[in-house]
Amino acid sequence: MDMAPTTYYVALSGLLFAIGMIGVLTRRTAILIFLSVELMLNAANLALVAFARSWGDLAGQTAVFIVMTLAAAEVAIGLAIIVAIFRKRETTNVDDLATLKG
Repeated sequence: MDMAPTTYYVALSGLLFAIGMIGVLTRRTAILIFLSVELMLNAANLALVAFARSWGDLAGQTAVFIVMTLAAAEVAIGLAIIVAIFRKRETTNVDDLATLKG
């Protein structure tokens, strides 16, 4: 079975990263911005795995495991912060959260 060329994976990674960037720039709720950042991290992971496969080196896959671990920690802390802000302000709209006074 033929493997897909690395350029296909990199193109898909670029497309996913662009979708995530558009989501970060256009969305107004903290949850959707958070999900868009996670999509961008996964796009970077896809590119790392694609290059690691094409070069035959495991260093890229090791970096992906580190990034996934950091992303899991980010999810735990980020969602806790979002829930705390929602309980205090009863909104996740970033325009309403622009002033973080008291």
